[in-house]
Amino acid sequence: MAALGWLTPRRRSATARSVLAGEASAEAARKSSQELEEVAPAPDTAAREPEFPVLGDDKAAAFFDLDNTVMQGASLFHFGRGLYKRKFFETRDLARFAWQQAWFRLAGSEDPEHMQDAQNSALSIVQGHRVAELTIIGEEIYDEYMAERIWPGTRALAQAHLDAGQKVWLVTAAPVEIAQVIARRLGLTGALGTVAESVDGVYTGKLVGEPLHGPAKAEAVRALAAAESLDLSRCAAYSDSHNDIPMLSLVGHPYAINPDSKLRKHAREMDWRLRDYRTARKAAKVGLPAAAGVGAVAGGTAAAIALHRRRR
Repeated sequence: MAALGWLTPRRRSATARSVLAGEASAEAARKSSQELEEVAPAPDTAAREPEFPVLGDDKAAAFFDLDNTVMQGASLFHFGRGLYKRKFFETRDLARFAWQQAWFRLAGSEDPEHMQDAQNSALSIVQGHRVAELTIIGEEIYDEYMAERIWPGTRALAQAHLDAGQKVWLVTAAPVEIAQVIARRLGLTGALGTVAESVDGVYTGKLVGEPLHGPAKAEAVRALAAAESLDLSRCAAYSDSHNDIPMLSLVGHPYAINPDSKLRKHAREMDWRLRDYRTARKAAKVGLPAAAGVGAVAGGTAAAIALHRRRR
């Protein structure tokens, strides 16, 4: 940590939390990767051919952001829906999740304050529950809400890296246990995610470090690359969000997938490759959901606004 000496105490503390979150996530990811390999499903032969050719390289790996890169919408919201169905919390909490999802879809990007609120909500909900219980529930929630929201184009890109003999990791602010479920179901190597503290297999309601977001993602990728003896200049990373520019800038092959406006602008300036798998071109430009999803988002937004007004 001596290299951080030039920073102010506040900046140094924030950086230390990012490093701690990244290292904890990398450790959790490596522990679970062998299990994921043992139960990995057969490749999805129905996925579309990737637009980016991938060459075999044992010093390279691929890192994929999850929300709106691999999956449509916010994984934490879908997880919240599943927990609500199982009566983990009340209707007013679901309205908050709906509002956060609506913001994510309408803004087309992550907002740190909304993400922090969602993370705090999730931590309070799972406090006192067993890690094993949430992992089993995560499997069910994947089938109920997430499986049909995987982008085929991004899925094909991940498979291309796997077919080339490379490891493929999800990198997300979602809880690491949920991220690992998604990685396992997609046949990926593993997942880097936010690590919630647990004691004797029971969640305490606290985090290890901070949510795996922004700079913390970059620290997790850096830590995992060091542990796996990877050459980051030969690795690839994929994301939709400008918040992931630190992670994308780490690797030699950064790709903007379904990018928000800030990432699209930055990618063009840096000559990074871009792909947009959203169905409506106009929607892609402004970050709006495709027509099929507008009604659901509007309904969730209306419910959240109505609830907010009743509380005033």
